[in-house]
Amino acid sequence: MVGQYPESSPAAEITATPPPVVGTDEPKPVRAARPQGAPKWETDARTRLRAAIQKYSRPLGELAERDANEGDTRLLVTDFLCDGLGFDKYADLTTEYQVRGEFADYGVRVEKQLTAFIEVKRISTKLGPRHLRQVEMYAVNEGVEWMILTNGAVWQVWHLSPGMPVTIDLVIETDLLSSATPQQKTSELFYLTIEALKRKQIDELWKARSATSPKALAAVLRSENVLEAVRRELRRASGHRIEAPELLRLLNDTVIRADIG
Repeated sequence: MVGQYPESSPAAEITATPPPVVGTDEPKPVRAARPQGAPKWETDARTRLRAAIQKYSRPLGELAERDANEGDTRLLVTDFLCDGLGFDKYADLTTEYQVRGEFADYGVRVEKQLTAFIEVKRISTKLGPRHLRQVEMYAVNEGVEWMILTNGAVWQVWHLSPGMPVTIDLVIETDLLSSATPQQKTSELFYLTIEALKRKQIDELWKARSATSPKALAAVLRSENVLEAVRRELRRASGHRIEAPELLRLLNDTVIRADIG
């Protein structure tokens, strides 16, 4: 909150150095830490988001304590979307967005383009595959890349790549009721702010995380060039000669987790 000061008298206006203010307890606004070289719009968005995270932590906790229903959870989510993430309630959000006879909780528009669907569950709900399939159907039918699942506290952001079958990647997951610092939570959810979405920063985040995902790294390890390099290094280090098919089998059986694929 910006402090309010009394108007200066004419005599005070000609004083070269104003007297210091003593005994005020008014807190100064907390600014989110600006990443080195970050523009002002980003700092402002982070500051607004961090303030909202702190503001809504108590109401979120109270919702969890009384196991609030989905409708009450959705009311808080709407406020957070506007106060924290910067969405315009009327221009950017469409509630009960109809998709082939079903209704998504929110359709999100960025500069008038449908960009994401949001599905909200009651705060006690543990988000899982069934909820993801629900919002995935909306995204596939409308050709939308981004899907957001939340129970008010936990926020998951998924990216959908079209194909046969489609590919779904978890890009962001954060819990507003976790022990993580407000700064850590802000850093994750920043990519959902309207400012970041307009600049497609979440797309860049997805590309970066996708390139270094366990599945991508496993594919690199299985590649012909890497297998050959590992064979040479094993031969140099131990004198043992191993053929590529056997090395690939060992990597799959002992190094690469089966659930990575």
